[in-house]
Amino acid sequence: MRIALVNSGLGLLAPAAALHRIRPDADLILAHDPDGMPWGPRSPDDIAGRALLCARAAARYQPDVLVMACNTGSVHALDVLRAEFEPDIPVIGTVPAIKPAAATYQTVSIWATVATTASAYQRRLIAEFGGDAQVTPVACPGLADAIDAGDEAATAAAVAAAAAATPAGCEAVVLGCTEYELAADRIARALPGTVTFGSAAAVAAQALRRVPAGGTATRGSAAAAASAVLADPAGLVRGSVRVLLSGRPAALPDAALRYPEGRLLAPLVLDDVCAPYPETVRG
Repeated sequence: MRIALVNSGLGLLAPAAALHRIRPDADLILAHDPDGMPWGPRSPDDIAGRALLCARAAARYQPDVLVMACNTGSVHALDVLRAEFEPDIPVIGTVPAIKPAAATYQTVSIWATVATTASAYQRRLIAEFGGDAQVTPVACPGLADAIDAGDEAATAAAVAAAAAATPAGCEAVVLGCTEYELAADRIARALPGTVTFGSAAAVAAQALRRVPAGGTATRGSAAAAASAVLADPAGLVRGSVRVLLSGRPAALPDAALRYPEGRLLAPLVLDDVCAPYPETVRG
């Protein structure tokens, strides 16, 4: 099984780690875009173009599924990616977990980038999925950039500022940017008693459900996942991780190692960054 994930920065680490925990035998392709990040300030057409660059590079390795592991990318590039790659490669998007948060709690905040907070897209999500909950948008200037840089001091400052802007008594915080999941523990500590809702686990589960029969490693179902674990109880069969930076084979960025998700995946990164998957890549 081979799954590609696309994001401008490190936001793909959380769903990639979730995938690895469920299917440790899966090969993962992590397609970052350091040359184009951050995507938020770019025009919709620019974002779609950058996402296509990364996705096309990942598609050379014939993934069974392509995950747009970015909320901004899902808004502006998902239709473009699906038009190019489906039905051959299913494309999965990322949506902030407003629906489950609002279904469980009455006072909810959604932390997101400045651009996403101001977007009609987020307003539609709140209107559609907020239900009877009081949902408050909270812009988090600089938080995604600090996380991507692995800058702990800047991350702490951005989290503290967002926590101060979060209404008192907030019961749940929706992490509306995939990078924020890498700082979920820090965010939870800044808001004692508040539950955080990320999207990584749901995205990983949906990606596995969409693995087509007859793919490079078939059977993405829950039953197949259970069978794979039972067949390898010692965890001896492990997939690999390939890293692409703006389309170029590369090593895992140093900043990724500051996070448990990055450290989980680091031992799986292919030593020869230019080595193809010999059974599938055909020039």
